[in-house]
Amino acid sequence: MKRGTKIALALAVLAALGFAGFKAFERPIALALFERVVQRNVGADRSAALPDGLHVYLCGSGSPMADPERAGPCLGVIAGDTRLIVDVGAGSMRVLGRMGFPLGRTDRLLLTHLHSDHIDGLGELMVQSWVANARGAPLPVSGPPGTAEVAEGFNRAYRIDAGYRTAHHGTGVANPAGYGLVPTEIVIPEGARSIVVLRKGDLVVTAIRVSHDPVTDAYAYRIDYKGRSVAISGDTAYDPAFARAAKGVDVLFHEALDPVLVGKMEAAARANGAPVIAKVLADIPGYHTSPFDAAKIAARAEARMLVFYHTVPPLPTRMIERAFMDGTGAVFGGDIRLGRDGDLVSLPAGSDAIETANSL
Repeated sequence: MKRGTKIALALAVLAALGFAGFKAFERPIALALFERVVQRNVGADRSAALPDGLHVYLCGSGSPMADPERAGPCLGVIAGDTRLIVDVGAGSMRVLGRMGFPLGRTDRLLLTHLHSDHIDGLGELMVQSWVANARGAPLPVSGPPGTAEVAEGFNRAYRIDAGYRTAHHGTGVANPAGYGLVPTEIVIPEGARSIVVLRKGDLVVTAIRVSHDPVTDAYAYRIDYKGRSVAISGDTAYDPAFARAAKGVDVLFHEALDPVLVGKMEAAARANGAPVIAKVLADIPGYHTSPFDAAKIAARAEARMLVFYHTVPPLPTRMIERAFMDGTGAVFGGDIRLGRDGDLVSLPAGSDAIETANSL
C-alpha cells in the first residue's frame, strides 16, 4: 500500500473515531451548553444591570407583512424604575422576553392606535406579565378612545385560559386578582395636539395626535426622563406638527414605508391576478411616512438620532435595506439607523451619550 494511501486511510479512521466519540458525548455537551444559557437567562432580570436613565428595547421592527426577521411594532421602555411597553405587535413579546425585559413587572402598556397589527400580541403580553411575576393587579393599558372595548375583548377571550392556569399553578402564581387589563382612554381635547398622560417623579409621558386618517385618534408618544428624551411616532403620514412636539429629543423612533418598493409589490399583485391585495397596497402609502420624509421630520425636530422602526415592506437583503435608506442622509445630518429586533438604545442619566447594542 502506498504511503499516501495509508495516510488517507489513517485520517479517515481518526475522523470516524472522532465522530463516534462526539456522538457518544453529544447529549452531555448539549445539556451542559443548555444549562449555561438557561442559568444566564431564565428568571434573571438583565435590566437590573442598566444604569439610571432611559432605555428603549426594540421588540418589534416589522409590519403586518410576513417577515421572518421582524416582529410586529413594539418598543419596551425603562425609565428609572418604571417599565412601559408601546404597542404590542405579533411576536413582539417573545422578542422582548429574549432581550431580558422584565415583563412580569411591566407598569403600563401604551397603545398608539387600534389597528390590529399594533395590538395582536396583547393576549400574550397579558398572560406573560400576569404569571411571570404573580401579578396582584391587572395590567394598566392606556390608549385612544376604543381602548376599553379592546381590553374587555381580550379579557373575555382569555378568561377560560386564565381559569385553567389558576387551577394548574394555584393562586400564588396565577392570582385571579391580577388577571387581565385595566384600560384608561386618552382623550386629547379638541383644538389641542398633545396631553401629558403620565407624570411620575422625573418621568413625563406625553401623547401627541398624529395624522393617520381614517384613524381619527392616532397618537405618538414623547418620553422625558432626567434630561433624556425619545419620541415614538406610531403610525402617521408626514406630519410637521409631530416634529414640533418632538423638538430636541435625543432619539426619534419613526415608522417608514417605502412607496417605491410597495408600488412594485402592487404591480406584481395586479400582474398575478390579485386585485384585492393590489388595492390594499395602493391604499397604504397615503397614511404612512416615507423614509425620506421621516428624515425630514427628524431634521425639523433637531433630533440627534433617527431610528426607523415599523418598516414597510420587509427588507430581506442588505441591498434592499440600502435602497430603503437612500437619500435620508441628505436631509438629516444626525445618526440614522435601521432598527432591528433586539436593538437596545440606552440614554444614561447625567450624560449625553447614546449607546446602542443588539441583545439577541
